[in-house]
Amino acid sequence: MPHMFVPGPVDVAPEVLQAMIKPLLPHRSKEYEAIHRSAAEKSQKVFFTENRVLIGTHSGSGMQEAGVRNLAQQDILVCVNGAFSERWYDVAVSNGKNPIRMDAEWGNPISPDALRDALKKKDFESIAIVHNETSTGVENPLRDLCAVVKETSPDTLIMVDAVSSLSGSKIEMDAWGIDFLLTSSQKCLALPPGLSLAGVTDRALDKAKTVQDRGWYFDLVLMEKHRIKNSTAMTPVVSLVYALDFQMDRIFAEGIENRFARHEAMSQRVYDWALDNGMSPFAAEGARSKTVATINNEHSMDISELNAFLMEKYQMRISNGYGDLKGKTFRIATMGETTLDDVEALLKAIKEFLSK
Repeated sequence: MPHMFVPGPVDVAPEVLQAMIKPLLPHRSKEYEAIHRSAAEKSQKVFFTENRVLIGTHSGSGMQEAGVRNLAQQDILVCVNGAFSERWYDVAVSNGKNPIRMDAEWGNPISPDALRDALKKKDFESIAIVHNETSTGVENPLRDLCAVVKETSPDTLIMVDAVSSLSGSKIEMDAWGIDFLLTSSQKCLALPPGLSLAGVTDRALDKAKTVQDRGWYFDLVLMEKHRIKNSTAMTPVVSLVYALDFQMDRIFAEGIENRFARHEAMSQRVYDWALDNGMSPFAAEGARSKTVATINNEHSMDISELNAFLMEKYQMRISNGYGDLKGKTFRIATMGETTLDDVEALLKAIKEFLSK
């Protein structure tokens, strides 16, 4: 069976796929509503929150759009240090907001000191931060950044994209003061694509009620109206909600802290291997992702040829660099169901390709 070391979609356990083939239920039925409520309540434990978790039938990019549509009438500070924080800025522009960029060089994290300076210059309704930049393999110092916002501009709502890190890296929504925390199903949660989840605070929802032109599909107020009824405004992906409910039980059986430790150990093994073999991580030391390792391609490997070799001989696949980093870097995701033994087998196979 092929094994994907790419940053989503990741491999899904056969028993999770099996959970999806149960007979479909009407999404307004009491039977479905019970499963929807169960999945949402279990998700709260992974978000480390007592706040509501909304389940959406769209990708994480949809929840990015929900954030900018609902949590600012105009002024948003967007922290940009990779392709997906750049996308969040573009989403804000396309929705007619007034986003201000705060840029850091790709490969470097967002600086708490730079954030403090930016917040002192202007009042912002909300701030957008990508916790784990899939394009660069950088994990931003989210807890420290949240502390700066709370200290410098406590009325500013904190929006966090944790698409490629939630359930692979510990994010304490309530303790850190995050107002809107979003993720997708197809990465560390190890589910098929098609679901996004967002933890939302009361004050974020109160802000949404004051914002004009929220649209319909991404209206948090409408989502909340239906969440109270254990449902969604639009038809949900019923089979994926079955899988989400089932997968949460598997995550708890592993132990959430054990899951975090496994992801960190796998990524650290990739970094150590790269350095031992004459290649350096792209991300700055101290800011390296625990779920996707981005490595400088200092041996000038043809990543397409490497993947062809890996697929033909071992049924494995890694990911090329993203955007302008294509060919200059390669990415090895250590997400979801992947184990340290899987990583060891991959690194051995890449070493074999290098020796040729």
